[in-house]
Amino acid sequence: MTQATVVDYRIEPSQYQHWSVKYEGETATLQLNINEDAGIRPGYKLKLNSYDLGVDIELNDALQRIRFEHPEVKCVVVTSLKDRIFCSGANIFMLGLSSHAWKVNFCKFTNETRNGMEDSSRNEGLKFVAAVNGACAGGGYELALACDDIVLVDDRSSSVSLPEVPLLGVLPGTGGLTRVTDKRKVRHDLADIFCTSVEGVRGQRAVEWRLVDEVAKPAQFSAAVQARVAKLAAHSQRAGAVAAGKGVALTRLEKKVSADAIDYTYVQVALDRAKRTATLTVHAPHAPVPTTTQGIEAAGVNWYPLQMARELDDAILSLRTNELDIGTWLLRTQGDAALVLQSDAVLVQQASHWLVRETLGFMRRTFARIDVSSRSLFALVDQGSCFAGSLAELAFAADRAYMLALPDSPELAPRIALTELNFGHLPMVNHQSRLQRRFYEEVEPLEKVRAVVGQALDADQALALGLVTAAPDDIDWADEIRIAVEERAAMSPDSLTGLEANLRFSQKESMETRIFGRLSAWQNWIFNRPNAVGEKGALKVYGKGEKAAFDLNRV
Repeated sequence: MTQATVVDYRIEPSQYQHWSVKYEGETATLQLNINEDAGIRPGYKLKLNSYDLGVDIELNDALQRIRFEHPEVKCVVVTSLKDRIFCSGANIFMLGLSSHAWKVNFCKFTNETRNGMEDSSRNEGLKFVAAVNGACAGGGYELALACDDIVLVDDRSSSVSLPEVPLLGVLPGTGGLTRVTDKRKVRHDLADIFCTSVEGVRGQRAVEWRLVDEVAKPAQFSAAVQARVAKLAAHSQRAGAVAAGKGVALTRLEKKVSADAIDYTYVQVALDRAKRTATLTVHAPHAPVPTTTQGIEAAGVNWYPLQMARELDDAILSLRTNELDIGTWLLRTQGDAALVLQSDAVLVQQASHWLVRETLGFMRRTFARIDVSSRSLFALVDQGSCFAGSLAELAFAADRAYMLALPDSPELAPRIALTELNFGHLPMVNHQSRLQRRFYEEVEPLEKVRAVVGQALDADQALALGLVTAAPDDIDWADEIRIAVEERAAMSPDSLTGLEANLRFSQKESMETRIFGRLSAWQNWIFNRPNAVGEKGALKVYGKGEKAAFDLNRV
């Protein structure tokens, strides 16, 4: 499968081919009914409610609209409109036709979407119930696993399964295996049986093995689901009925795309294809942001933190999917740092308001996309920069941060400033702040940086505190940056991806880091092996009436 077609992550409900959403008071029901003829690329049919990247783009958009357009919703039911089938997972023919890079990016986005459901449950109180009303396999079960509770219909045929090992010669759902162990705590020997059988597990055994929370006969299924919804909603801190009708419409994100640039209001991307770099510049607010909840609600989708997060999120996804040869991202900021600090102060002061809470969640998940992107990240703190507070997270996410020193013109020198948002409000996927990661949670350096919150730090001060990597002066700046970028471009992209992933998540582990680092790395390797993708590999011969021919050497 070629990658000539540019993928656009912007979508609206009127364009959905696979999902519909029904709202009833404090409950939203996400209904899966995949159009088998509407794959995002040609060459396969999405049979049996199997999905591809286009299905997940719709799901991601639907979740964002529930978060922002329907703050009254406390619980989301995920179910299927197809008879006797919930979801059969990622489309196997799509995987067989896809390039390696497409498969990996598809798996990453799929996991980010499911991680986002768990993040919203954990931090914003948006709860999820999987109403598994039919066969549920592979990535379909992974979708159910991302929910807080799973109810399986007990109709003597419906089951949950992760059949990838015996059926396809790959790993279960990329994140499915990790969720079975880390989240549902299925005993390892039972998980071994479960993940090596095609037929899966159904009925009461699925409950006993902790694969689902409850089974119910068809006549009682709806009532069982609603009971779960009521219980979860009762413990949700979402706005509820008070916020009914107060949602913010997520209007279409405007951007201008040219051959070598993507321009939004607050984010700019400049591509240098010869050097294989993308320069992402995030701008400060153009004016002070509203300070009251009424003003924030009135600004709505144009409120700076929300609009900036939407633009940055779209830019990251566009680069990851459509610009595979661009190996280094240069992270820059521009504008008045005082306006960034003022915006951060409002986020902290109004953090209990539903829109502010959801926006912080969006920012958290967007910055987390940067951490798990397989690109080299260099932050450039130069003249006109505003690496302050939330935007300083871009520098702390980078593999290296270079800060310009201007000893002869201190009034023109760039500054870095910290706010409370740098101390846990925008954590990485290992639930650790980037400053905690930077200093291995050692008390002394963290106390030193906390002591300078709100101060404008020049290059020498930032370097002394360990906040930047190097501080070349204006004489050496251009050459040092050029050499660093050129050296990076000459190295193996594969070895750099492995290096960066290990260094970015070098201390604390979480379910998410195991999905992205440990399991995804194995899946990445398996997707390259002939047992999966060779001429007689399991993915290649699936559905052709042929038997896979495995190389039986253990590697």
